[in-house]
Amino acid sequence: MPARDIFHDTVRCALLKDQWTITHDPYWIKLADSNMNVYIDLAAERMIAAEKSGEKIAVEVKSFVGNSFMAEFHEALGKFLDYRVALREKEPERQIYLAITLDMYNAFFTRRFIQTVCQEYQVKLLIFDPQKEEVSLWKK
Repeated sequence: MPARDIFHDTVRCALLKDQWTITHDPYWIKLADSNMNVYIDLAAERMIAAEKSGEKIAVEVKSFVGNSFMAEFHEALGKFLDYRVALREKEPERQIYLAITLDMYNAFFTRRFIQTVCQEYQVKLLIFDPQKEEVSLWKK
């Protein structure tokens, strides 16, 4: 199993504060017709209302602590896209989100090129405040 991101527990706490139930930590998916597996950091569910079905998400946490934000963005985007395909096979109703800090969102993800890439590939973001351990914004 891969190492946890430094903000893994922070995002987990933020999801719990936002009324999510953590269902998998990590969320393990065995790929069809192969001996390969993927590990998404977290999976969660929340009931929207008693008369509606539950909302399900998977969350890949990314800290962006390396030397190159672009290199880390490319790695995160690749994982996000791979995990989305794997989820479609196993649990198509579960939506995947990339979790990033509020500071990283403001410093990097607000750039026009990065926003265009996120729109092009339909990257959903969970933006969190690591000091407050709270979800700041959902970008769908």
